[in-house]
Amino acid sequence: MLQPVNIPKLRELDRKRTKAAVEDALEKYRFFKTVTFEIRETAVTASYTERLHGRTNETSDKTADVAVYNVDEPERRKQYCERIERIIERLPHREKLLIQEMVKPDRVYNYVVYNQIFDPPISEYTFYKLKWEAFKMIAFSLNIQVYL
Repeated sequence: MLQPVNIPKLRELDRKRTKAAVEDALEKYRFFKTVTFEIRETAVTASYTERLHGRTNETSDKTADVAVYNVDEPERRKQYCERIERIIERLPHREKLLIQEMVKPDRVYNYVVYNQIFDPPISEYTFYKLKWEAFKMIAFSLNIQVYL
């Protein structure tokens, strides 16, 4: 006779905070895609500041710090955007369409999405249900879900 397997249940998500976390992640993605990266430059003129503390025996190289930032930051942004795009590609068709409309630079209102973008149009209730399902999948993929 087979023994029943105890499958642990998923804890209940805090919808409001999880939704806010996913919206922040998508906003960051949209920001990285639309705003160009500005290269930092080192200051050429010397600045004199009073040192009120003792020696730390630590040297700083401002030029190296700026060079590292100028190389690492664009790569970090690119990797973040690629990660979000991979997550969106794995979503089911309707959820993917919904999220792709949300992350476009020229974003449209929700009612335009469910009345005009979806073919055939869907109801507002179905739209928000799909949106929550998409947000839930994105939250678990990015590990930003918030539990009650």
